[in-house]
Amino acid sequence: MTGCGQPSWDASCARWGATLTPFARLFACFTLFYVHAPFPLMLHRPLIPGAQRFLFPLLGLGLLLGLTGCADKAKAPAGRGGGGAAPVVAGKVERRVVPLTLDAIGAVEPSRTATVRSQVTGTLIKIHFTEGQVVKQGDVLFEIDSRPFQNSLRSAEADLQRIKVQLGTAQAQVDRYRTLNEGALVSQEQFQSIADSARALQSQQLASESAAANARLQLDYCLIRAPLDGRTGNVTVHEGDLIRGNDSAGQLVTVHQISPINVTFSVPQQYFGSLVQYRSQGALKIKVTPPGPDDRPEEGELTFMDNTVDASTGTLKLKGTFPNPKQRLWPGQFATVTLTLAAPEVLTVASSALQTSQAGQHVFVIKEDKTAELRPVTVERLSGPLAVIAKGVAEGETIVSDGQLRVIPGRPVEIKTADASGGGKSGKGPKTGEKAKGKAPEPSVPAAPPTPPAVTPTMEKKAP
Repeated sequence: MTGCGQPSWDASCARWGATLTPFARLFACFTLFYVHAPFPLMLHRPLIPGAQRFLFPLLGLGLLLGLTGCADKAKAPAGRGGGGAAPVVAGKVERRVVPLTLDAIGAVEPSRTATVRSQVTGTLIKIHFTEGQVVKQGDVLFEIDSRPFQNSLRSAEADLQRIKVQLGTAQAQVDRYRTLNEGALVSQEQFQSIADSARALQSQQLASESAAANARLQLDYCLIRAPLDGRTGNVTVHEGDLIRGNDSAGQLVTVHQISPINVTFSVPQQYFGSLVQYRSQGALKIKVTPPGPDDRPEEGELTFMDNTVDASTGTLKLKGTFPNPKQRLWPGQFATVTLTLAAPEVLTVASSALQTSQAGQHVFVIKEDKTAELRPVTVERLSGPLAVIAKGVAEGETIVSDGQLRVIPGRPVEIKTADASGGGKSGKGPKTGEKAKGKAPEPSVPAAPPTPPAVTPTMEKKAP
């Protein structure tokens, strides 16, 4: 039984229920029941007095909920519970050379340093260079007033000449008295006294020669020369100053040799065995990147390894020597040091492809039928955007490098580019676009001690 001119209850419910969610259907049926209730039951009055003004807003809300539910159902994702293929970014397992390196912060030091002081006392009359100038060994740096030393030299030479004349006279007397002594014309004691006087004059001549040579040397010290090739520093004296000889506080200037130059750095003591092993196979290469806009590294060799581990820090001091032709390395700088122990050829994958679970680390391998396979792997070390794999994958296999959150083992995947992968991020590392282009990896810092004799797998930090 229906109201006057009203549609039937069943027809209304059927029409609305075809497109509404269960909750919205219940709400719509309640509204229709309120509007189209049979006459005897409603008595042409609403069940709730004064509710007519809420009828159309409530009906509109029900329609909105129903349409939203239908749209959400139509847009159900094909993710981890869906039946579609999961969009992923793929990469290849490649064999490439990944350097085995140690990274540290080093201090630049001159290969040779000389502090110039005066060896004589006198007045500084001239400075023959400017501060910061590059000088050669033997170049005159300072000149001290030499007149007092010239006078001392002339006096010593005069004393030497006097002793030489006396010695000549004494030797002539010795020769004459030797003939008289042979003829028994003089006593033996008199001849012996004259011979002793001649020998004494010979000793005085040696002393005079030494005094003259010392005076000549003092005169040479008036010209202070560069002890080595290098660059001069700050000059602490001025022309006209009185310079005191052999004064520990009388530093005139410091000369640093910066071509070649040294870089000193320290590494943890657990790498001592690896350093000895690889150093015995040949010279170890070092790259140093000084601070500044030019990030090109300077190349050198490891030339020194300390004979003692620092007990306070547990580190071993190392030193590398660099030609430094352009003088980009400067004494006192701090620079990034990369010591290359070896350059083995290993299997690599993008570090973003690594996933971690309770069972360990794994990757998703894309098989020929475009389905994903969960494959446990053993990570040897990390090197920048790459992970070195010891076992678990083979060269040339395709792996999922991004979008692992939507991947289910055994289910199909759809390979997309990095830009088209959308929000399928794994959150495990950087994108692999650079890897796909064949960019060479940057050296990484090893963080785990080596396990002799297999040093390579444990030189760098393990993957998270």
